[in-house]
Amino acid sequence: MTREELSCIIQTYKTKQQNKNKTPEDPVEYLITEINKNRKGELTMKQNLIMDIVQGMLPYLNNAQTQRLQEVLQHTLFDYEVAKTESDKGLSEQNLVELFLSAKRIEGCSEKTLKYYKATIQAMIDSIGKGIKYIVTDDIRCYLTEYQSNKNSSKVTIDNIRRILSSFFSWLEDEDYILKSPVRRIHKVKTGTNIKETYSDEALELMRDNCTELRDLAMIDMLASTGMRVGEMVLLNREDIDFNERECVVFGKGDKERVVYFDARTKIHLQNYLQSRRDNNPALFVSLKAPYERLKIGGIEVRLRNFGKQLGLSKVHPHKFRRTLATMAIDKGMPIEQLQQLLGHRKIDTTLQYAMVKQSNVKLAHRKYIG
Repeated sequence: MTREELSCIIQTYKTKQQNKNKTPEDPVEYLITEINKNRKGELTMKQNLIMDIVQGMLPYLNNAQTQRLQEVLQHTLFDYEVAKTESDKGLSEQNLVELFLSAKRIEGCSEKTLKYYKATIQAMIDSIGKGIKYIVTDDIRCYLTEYQSNKNSSKVTIDNIRRILSSFFSWLEDEDYILKSPVRRIHKVKTGTNIKETYSDEALELMRDNCTELRDLAMIDMLASTGMRVGEMVLLNREDIDFNERECVVFGKGDKERVVYFDARTKIHLQNYLQSRRDNNPALFVSLKAPYERLKIGGIEVRLRNFGKQLGLSKVHPHKFRRTLATMAIDKGMPIEQLQQLLGHRKIDTTLQYAMVKQSNVKLAHRKYIG
């Protein structure tokens, strides 16, 4: 510790005592405490310096050489004081996050996904309060535990955060920005298997029968018969619909195109809706009142939720139509590979999660094949 630093501690003590109206703090105890704090800070800076040097040499050294370099640096710097000049550390860390997001953008991630990645990573950095290069496994474990406790989050949410952080730190490791990912030893969070609800035939008919707007009827039929994502539906234009073939091209996740198909009932209801419109908006679905703007995801979600409440139906939302179609298709014997193509899933595991096999069919299959 330098003489200037010791003088600063003494001056701080005098200032604190002048502002207090109680018994003065013991100067010896105060001095010992502050000196220990200072030494601890010096030790942390020294460790960080060693880590920075080792990480900078990673591309040029093997594991044995890296370990030896670390030992030599610790021995050499033992008797030295380390002081760090203030630099724009935040900008450097922000650059690492932006570089990661750029890599994910090239891989085809949507802007919505990238925004979620950035918010998740930034929340972790702000909470832990360390430089990215100095975050260790225990820091991540504590962060996930506190996050779950404070926000009462589900295991699925925590595992999503873990997965994003794992992707971020693995990328840093692959690009030689860090020695080893601190998330590597944090395993996938085990989550229970929840059987998610689907719409019954009665519920679907009840919604159709109670639609007072042609638009809403066409919208429900479009979701129910195609199984498209609501985010894909709001991007559709009138010209995208091929009524002769009863199909349309949608842009899925990662801007991937695929063809989806609709039934005869949807065709009729969609034509009735489009013929009733008096606006020039090219969008397939627009608001009911002027200026007749393109419907957004949030607008459809709110409309269906309120509609469900009026009819006494629980959990009415767009994605449930998609899950219902998947379950119905599996139930009627559609090959899983074809369903995967229809839903636009990259991995067949995702399709299997969507499709819920009815227990009654399991019972019939057991009697048919086993006896």
